[in-house]
Amino acid sequence: MTKQPQILGLIPARGGSKGIPGKNIKLLAGKPLIAWTIETALASGRLDRLVVSTDSPAIAEIAQTFGAEAPFLRPAELAQDSTPGMDVIIHTLDWLADREDYHPAHIMLLQPTSPLRSAEDISEAIRLAQSKSAEIVLSVVPSHYHPFWARSIAPDGRLTNFLQPDKAFSTRQSLPPAYALNGAIYLARADTLRKNRSFDTDGTYAYIMPPERSLDIDTPWDFHLAELILKDREA
Repeated sequence: MTKQPQILGLIPARGGSKGIPGKNIKLLAGKPLIAWTIETALASGRLDRLVVSTDSPAIAEIAQTFGAEAPFLRPAELAQDSTPGMDVIIHTLDWLADREDYHPAHIMLLQPTSPLRSAEDISEAIRLAQSKSAEIVLSVVPSHYHPFWARSIAPDGRLTNFLQPDKAFSTRQSLPPAYALNGAIYLARADTLRKNRSFDTDGTYAYIMPPERSLDIDTPWDFHLAELILKDREA
């Protein structure tokens, strides 16, 4: 990365949501869900532009109200439950290149379902990428349920190990560190994504976030927890 890389911030926010209808603009602690990510991204001061990719005019309008760009509406075929996230990223890069001759060196994907990330998380992920000359940086959180303790249930109901570690671990403290993607930050070189169409490469580094900033809203219960946390912060 250069000293001041040109980084495009991208927030994917389609209109359809089965688990929580209207999720991306549903009020969370007094603001639309997507607004929390927009405000945090802008507060970081590290992004060259902040674009929302959506198929919804309502989401586009709200995004612009809070300071993001919504220069296009995403085609319906790229707003389905089965649409790969990488297709949305490449569509955005292609649209900006073709219509505005804009070619960012890097892109940071910020999902609106991670409203607890901080502006400092965004800045630190960028600093990590710079210090490591990393192709990709992904945010992770220490795994609450360690994979070595995961279990499977056989057809007859018997409990079996999901994995077969080389040794037994009797306490949580003795387990090797394990981390899970938390969905908050995906930072990558644009040319790497175009070439590999994946965030999983040998040049991928981890930015570790604490559990209290790693909630990924997928269910009504997640939304309720985020509401409680954000209201408590505001208070």
